[in-house]
Amino acid sequence: MLEIACNLSRVRASLPEGTTLVAVSKTHPVEAIREAFDAGHRIFGESRPQELCAKHEALPAEIEWHMIGHLQTNKVKYIAPFVRMIQSVDSARLAETIQREAAKCGRTIDILLEIHVAQETTKSGWDVGELKRYLDSAPFREMPNVCVRGVMGIATNTDDETTVRRDFSELKRCFDLFRPYFGARFDTLSMGMSHDYPLAVECGATMVRVGSSIFGERDYGE
Repeated sequence: MLEIACNLSRVRASLPEGTTLVAVSKTHPVEAIREAFDAGHRIFGESRPQELCAKHEALPAEIEWHMIGHLQTNKVKYIAPFVRMIQSVDSARLAETIQREAAKCGRTIDILLEIHVAQETTKSGWDVGELKRYLDSAPFREMPNVCVRGVMGIATNTDDETTVRRDFSELKRCFDLFRPYFGARFDTLSMGMSHDYPLAVECGATMVRVGSSIFGERDYGE
């Protein structure tokens, strides 16, 4: 318990005032999340809907859950009743599905537009030109149960700081490009993880997603 609390304190101290910390709890047990909760943290990120639902049921209602992984449209209905933010919105079809499911629940769900900047085809996200065309023809702001809060992205998986900085700078450019579509509510630039979040903050991140620096390395075993 002391280790997680100390890790949280250290990460928080490294962030500028106003930067939101999402503790990435995917694959970590409920007990670890509860320790972070008891240390005062409230925002947690998960990447699998089934795991997210199970943890939501087992943990305090005060937790603010963020979906940060790739989300299939047929899984939206499971998390729509409670999820606070879906960060990984990478298609018009997914956004429109979130709108329908949020309306059924009588809720408004915050979302981020995931933009592909990495030099890896395996990573998800909008092409910037494609997203701009979509916004010009059918803006997300016309969806009453979806609130577009900003953009999210993942940098190329490399130790080359120049490449990572370029990716983060491109995400900041996209954030600035799309902000006029939505106005003041568009206030979140989510980028940076345990290994690169200080650079992300330097490039303008307002939200970082940190897992292993808080909880330790993840257990990928089933």
